[in-house]
Amino acid sequence: MTTTTLTETMVTQLDEVENPSRRRRRRRDRQQTGGRKSYGMFLCILPFIVLAFLFSYFPLYGWIYSLYDYKPALGLEGSEFVGLQWFQMLVSSPTQVAQIAQVMMNTLAISFLGIATSVLPLAFAIFLNEIRAPWFRNAVQTLTTLPNFISWVLVYMIAFSLFSSSGLVNNVLGDWGLITAPIKFLDTNENVWLTMTLWSIWKGLGWGAIIYLAAIAGIDQSLYESAEIDGAGRFQKMWYITLPQLMPTYLVLLLLSIANLLNNGMEQYYVFQNAFNKEWIQVLDLYVYNIGMTGNSLSMATAIGMLKSIVSVILLFTVNAIAKRVRGESIV
Repeated sequence: MTTTTLTETMVTQLDEVENPSRRRRRRRDRQQTGGRKSYGMFLCILPFIVLAFLFSYFPLYGWIYSLYDYKPALGLEGSEFVGLQWFQMLVSSPTQVAQIAQVMMNTLAISFLGIATSVLPLAFAIFLNEIRAPWFRNAVQTLTTLPNFISWVLVYMIAFSLFSSSGLVNNVLGDWGLITAPIKFLDTNENVWLTMTLWSIWKGLGWGAIIYLAAIAGIDQSLYESAEIDGAGRFQKMWYITLPQLMPTYLVLLLLSIANLLNNGMEQYYVFQNAFNKEWIQVLDLYVYNIGMTGNSLSMATAIGMLKSIVSVILLFTVNAIAKRVRGESIV
């Protein structure tokens, strides 16, 4: 440090010591600048907060319908207030209890099958990343991601064209002499849970792998270089580097899947249901829809949906506590 620089530094320090008001003013300027930046960031996220409130919290006002014997023609004001009658009916009628037990068994079975197969997008992303030819890798990723953007109505049209009694598969098997009567792939109550899981895998495998591919892109390349120097092969690098680096992402998604154990969605099961498989395909979301729209009992459907939401929130905070205890990090 030169004499001139040292002198200037000493003068600045003495000036700040002799002028405490300047320090306070500088600190106040920094606080104001930080406050303006925070205010600007808040304005950026404000539209998303408004959308989340409108579509996620404002509809909770509809829970009030569970306290009325709601008649659409009379409106809420003209409907009779019944209090907790609908909640009591859920456990007072043996038929209702048996039906809900079957629905819950369907819901939990399909959810657990989905959780058990949640490793497939992880494995698919790892192997897809190992494809050396960029054009082939991009083609595979595009073809496996495309089904996610096809509606379940179109998926059922494809399934009906292929697997109905007069579909392509039965026609080909019949022409080859392998079967004498059409195989009922869709009009049956056998293996419904497995069939629905397979369709979900086909539709969401490529889309589910995207987040893992993004995580793979963020892995430090020096780890692979060090492994190559030590003589590690491709599968060893996948097993000892790629997979451990992806496990935090997988665990977070797994915990979120457990929190959404009762949320199977409705569209897939609605289009695939028929008189033969309705008992085994009816999950909780579809059951709520059938009661509310087909059974004309909107109040009962609201009560069941309300209980489902409460249980889902409890599961979310439970898995959050487990994640905090096991990993030291929370997901909420």
